[in-house]
Amino acid sequence: MTFSATDHALMARALALAERGLETTTPNPRVGCVLAKEGKIVGEGWHARAGEAHAEVHALRAAGEHARGATAYVTLEPCAHHGRTPPCADALIAAGVTRVVAAMQDPNPQVAGQGLARLRAAGIDTAVGLLQAQAYELNIGFVSRMTRGRPWLRIKTASSLDGKTALNNGISQWITGEAARHDGHRWRARACAVLTGIGTVRADDPQLTVRAVPASRQPLRVLVDARLEVSTRARILADGHCLIATATDDATKAAALRQRGVELLYLPDRHGKVDLPALLYELGRRGFNEVHVEAGCGLSGALLRTGCVDELLIYLAPTLLGEAAQGLFRLPELSALDEAIRLRIVDLRLVGGDLRLLARPAT
Repeated sequence: MTFSATDHALMARALALAERGLETTTPNPRVGCVLAKEGKIVGEGWHARAGEAHAEVHALRAAGEHARGATAYVTLEPCAHHGRTPPCADALIAAGVTRVVAAMQDPNPQVAGQGLARLRAAGIDTAVGLLQAQAYELNIGFVSRMTRGRPWLRIKTASSLDGKTALNNGISQWITGEAARHDGHRWRARACAVLTGIGTVRADDPQLTVRAVPASRQPLRVLVDARLEVSTRARILADGHCLIATATDDATKAAALRQRGVELLYLPDRHGKVDLPALLYELGRRGFNEVHVEAGCGLSGALLRTGCVDELLIYLAPTLLGEAAQGLFRLPELSALDEAIRLRIVDLRLVGGDLRLLARPAT
């Protein structure tokens, strides 16, 4: 399929619109739509929140009668099923759109090609695949949940160039600069949940809320605490918007935490620790698309060892902290280099005076 320069420009606009829902659409995908005639935009819109109108509906309302005979550029295949809202494919047909270009097919089994098929059956010219890679990245968590039943898990770390996250005495604020910290909060804001471990809570008493950048909603805070050691005064529990995954059935501790409005999830593995893969699948079942991890070397290492990690967001400060400082991941000693966890760097840039890497396990 060959697409024109105008097609590319209009789909790029639809992707930019979809990004406006970066923090708010969960559990739905981020979708933008542009309606155009002879290369000129006659209507556009994006999906803002689950339960509200989809991107196509907003664009059609903006276009009015100008939608007839127009081309629709949509970042995700129009839906063909009745969810909280009617099918967008039917709305496009009724409006008299003559061509629909989708960036990618919807991975949702309830759609999965059916939307495009319905449009073709109505005589509408359809095409798919324009700026597909960009659309995939925008909805990587939604794709993960639809195809694997679990959210996309991203570990965020901040360290010195020699891979140290704190001094041996635990001091870690601040290794990276203000720009990197603000950038990290932007990644927090787009996630459905922020996950940490009891070691980090004991050492730093973090809030794990989005504060450095504007946010219209706060991600759920998820604490991995196998023995329910968290203090009821910990800041992570401040407003009750917290889920604790545990491996103990201590009724007294559980009752005290529930009084704080906290939900407990009992997920022991055979070693008496929290079953991390099971936790991810439970979050997927609840509609979580992206999980952002800010944890110490113990939990981060355990997530890597159990195959839970999809992406590493690494901020490197131009400093050296020395051998005695604390490292990034607690992993078993290797006897051969071919046992190493291999990564591929997908993005590399400067953020303020620090280096930011986005890396994924090599497959």
